[in-house]
Amino acid sequence: MSEGRVGETKGLFIVVSAPSGAGKTTILRKVLKICPNVLFSVSYTTRPPRPGEEDGREYCFVTEEAFRERIIQGEFAEWEEYSGYLYGTSAKTMKAFLEKGFDLMLDIEPRGAKALKKNYPGGVFVFILPPSINELRRRLNQRGSDNKQVINERMNRVLDEIREVVWYDYVIFNDRLESAVDQLRSIYVAEKHKRERLAEKIQDFLV
Repeated sequence: MSEGRVGETKGLFIVVSAPSGAGKTTILRKVLKICPNVLFSVSYTTRPPRPGEEDGREYCFVTEEAFRERIIQGEFAEWEEYSGYLYGTSAKTMKAFLEKGFDLMLDIEPRGAKALKKNYPGGVFVFILPPSINELRRRLNQRGSDNKQVINERMNRVLDEIREVVWYDYVIFNDRLESAVDQLRSIYVAEKHKRERLAEKIQDFLV
């Protein structure tokens, strides 16, 4: 597969956001598998690893003290608190990969994505939605709590996230997994071939 070759121009970064239960993690894993030259930007977090997660693969797991020290040192391109834990993207790592021509995909919640859009122009922002609100509610209800208040609070938080969709560049409805995967891959391929991203190469061609 030719897309995502390094060393030609500055790398492209795509930020993917979604409410809990929309299937974002599964979609990202599949896209990264079929686009091996696209790297996953591993964020820092203070939450404990879930079963099957590895430090440095899904996240860099750090203590809250270590995370806040990184905030003081200005090491994050964006950071946020979500569900009682801190999440952040390393500015140094992101800049290094992009300047070397690598393309990145980032898994970031809407608040952090908005901060990244403000501070790092040129990115592509994609929001993944479930097929319907009812389906989303069903998925959230399956996540282990029978407490109606907890479920309602979770749903309200998710609806607040969904309202952020208005400023994203692209929206994918995950009503069929393989279709959603193909749509995200197609967004990446199309963005790589935008004229403005190839301006330097076009100029060399015309000389």
